[in-house]
Amino acid sequence: MKQVLVIIEEGEGNFSSYSPDLPGCVATGDSYEEVLQNMSEAIQMHLKGLRESGEKLPKTFSMATYIAVPDPSIAVS
Repeated sequence: MKQVLVIIEEGEGNFSSYSPDLPGCVATGDSYEEVLQNMSEAIQMHLKGLRESGEKLPKTFSMATYIAVPDPSIAVS
């Protein structure tokens, strides 16, 4: 099974998602769980469309991490 990086953003009243490795593959949902389900289906459809049109499947190369930064509201002396 292949893993694909998915970015999920919370908006005003919904969630949206996209994959940097699959340009144009996006999904939305009313909840975190729904956007995950919708994105999973979108990725499957996207990859199926690439296969059917004879295009090569993209190699996944994206990674994500968190970087700790100082809280600007805390005074440093």
